[in-house]
Amino acid sequence: MSKVLGAITMSMDGYIAGPNDRVGAGLGDGGEPLHDWMFRDPAEVDRAYLDELFSSGGAWIVGRTMHDLAEGWGDAPGFGVPVFVVTHRERPTDVKGDTTFTFVTGGLGEALRRARAAAGEKHVIVMGGGEVLRGCLDAGIVDELALTIAPILLGSGKRLFDGIGLADLELEPAEVVESPSATHIRYRVKSEASTIAR
Repeated sequence: MSKVLGAITMSMDGYIAGPNDRVGAGLGDGGEPLHDWMFRDPAEVDRAYLDELFSSGGAWIVGRTMHDLAEGWGDAPGFGVPVFVVTHRERPTDVKGDTTFTFVTGGLGEALRRARAAAGEKHVIVMGGGEVLRGCLDAGIVDELALTIAPILLGSGKRLFDGIGLADLELEPAEVVESPSATHIRYRVKSEASTIAR
């Protein structure tokens, strides 16, 4: 059955990016090691985890800030499925290789509706950035949260859970995968009734 799956990497002290994130330093000052488990000689268990995550998705939702900081993931993003970018600024659909970026100005509800239609029986994956994933968690539309804990401390930057109504959010561990460079925890998300039509 299709689910909405949030996926993000966090430092041990709760940051998803260091301070001063910008084009050319999308994870902020000191934040690049957050993604060492993916890009710097990943272990076989990390590759398998990432492959399973990507293959389960039929569509992705990202925020405009994340899209822009990643510079649209270059000429060959490699998602292989439609990506819906939540934004306040209109922009024409952008096709790069096997990935189509559709810029959605109607908010999270519209992005979710369009992503569900595109995903079919596969999952809709909300990758971030933090503002979009927080909005989805706060709205009660995330079924599972795939949280990777990188063994680093950032000390400052952007936190995932700032501003979320935590009293209404309950995370139940469903799976833990450990590797030499990260701990991947999948949670079932229990929250109050969704504020966005699912």
